[in-house]
Amino acid sequence: MAQLRNLGAMRILAKNVRKYRIEKNLSQEALANLAGIEYSQISRLERGILNTSVSVIFVVAQALEMPPSKLLE
Repeated sequence: MAQLRNLGAMRILAKNVRKYRIEKNLSQEALANLAGIEYSQISRLERGILNTSVSVIFVVAQALEMPPSKLLE
């Protein structure tokens, strides 16, 4: 079965994660550590190549101290 992807949503998420990570002066590795996920997930997420889960969006948002919805605006 083909994996469903919404490339527009993935690009929005990628742009926002990078934007807010940089605003918080965090490296990708630091954000990954705060979120409790692998560094490579943050890297792929910011490049818009990771079709991630809702739970990852929530832990990244929590690490960035913002509501998950803000990452999808």
